[in-house]
Amino acid sequence: MDKKYFKPKSLTWLSGAVPIIGGTFIAFEPIHQLAEYTEAVHSVFGGTPPGVLINGGLALIGLRGMNG
Repeated sequence: MDKKYFKPKSLTWLSGAVPIIGGTFIAFEPIHQLAEYTEAVHSVFGGTPPGVLINGGLALIGLRGMNG
């Protein structure tokens, strides 16, 4: 199996994974009920909506996979 997109030692991969994790954490606030932590994470990303964070992270990981 070719691990074209999973390269955890790549800086581009890490910079794509962080917004995915942050966006997922913000999006699931109604489930985990950690409003204070969610507000902190949301302010770290400058108030960017979770969908934009997740899509941006996936785009970075996709670009990293495209370059090899």
